[in-house]
Formats: sequence, C-alpha cells, structure tokens
Amino acid sequence: MATQLTAEEAIERARRLQDDRLTAVRTVAEARQALTDVRNETARELADLQARIAERIATAEREDVRAYSAALSAGWSADELRKIGFSEPDKKARTRRRSTRKPASSSAPAADHDSQSETSTEG
Repeated sequence: MATQLTAEEAIERARRLQDDRLTAVRTVAEARQALTDVRNETARELADLQARIAERIATAEREDVRAYSAALSAGWSADELRKIGFSEPDKKARTRRRSTRKPASSSAPAADHDSQSETSTEG
C-alpha cells in the first residue's frame, strides 16, 4: 500500500521544486546582467579605440601635409610632385579665412530666383 503524505512533507517537496525554479530564474537574470555589462564595456572600449585610431590618422595626415608643404617650399611644384607620383595631400592644411558679416537679406531675391527656375523647367 502507498503511504499517505503528510501536509508537511508535501509542502517541503513543493518548496524544493520552487527553490529549483527560483535558482534557474536567478541564473538567467545573472547571465543577462553579465551580457549587458560585457556589451556596455565593449562599446566603451570600441569608442576609445576608434578615438585613438582617428587621432593616429589625423596625426599622420597632418604630417603628410607638412611634408608636402616642405617639398613645395623646397622648390618643387605641385605638377612636378604629381609627375613623380605624389598627389596633393587628401587633407590639405586648412587656412582660416576671415569673413565679414553680411546683413540679413530679404526673401524677395529668393522668391525671384524660384520664379525663374519654375519658368525654366516648363520648357
């Protein structure tokens, strides 16, 4: 004959099953948090690496412009350097131009320009 479970035994068995389930959920939660942490840390590392790479490239580009400018100052022309195989640098040295402030213009010239473009497209 089968023995009858007492209420305490039934509750204990249920509690053990519930504990196993809670442990599984805790494990999933911890794994998900670890994944989030790794993704965040990796994103920071990637951004840092990209910034360092961009700075290295910018430094090399500035040096390329300096060397090209030095060759021009030494008497080489841009055409001569091109014939040798050295095109102008991709990133030329920027010269800052001072611009004068222009007064705000009315919208009449823009409207006049729009009406001219409409008539030219009717064709």
